[in-house]
Amino acid sequence: MPDPQFVRIEHDEPGSPRHFVVHTRRPHFAMELAPDAGAADQIGRGVMKRLCVPNSWVGDYQKYFRPMEAAQEFFAASFGEPAPKALTRQLRC
Repeated sequence: MPDPQFVRIEHDEPGSPRHFVVHTRRPHFAMELAPDAGAADQIGRGVMKRLCVPNSWVGDYQKYFRPMEAAQEFFAASFGEPAPKALTRQLRC
């Protein structure tokens, strides 16, 4: 299995959960996405709510364009079939 470059974190809060996709390779960044209610599956590629980047990269958003598109694709795919139990146990910290 290839090393995943994205991780989706779901934070349960009263009202609605918050979803974060973290890019684990360079350039490191985190995106907060909300499911797209207008999409056919009610999730879509997500609607970007927030982008967090290191201070040294501020203003160089062209470096983030392709990884941000990949993060949105990962977000949509992460709602598919759950990972096998053996894999989730292996990834726990």
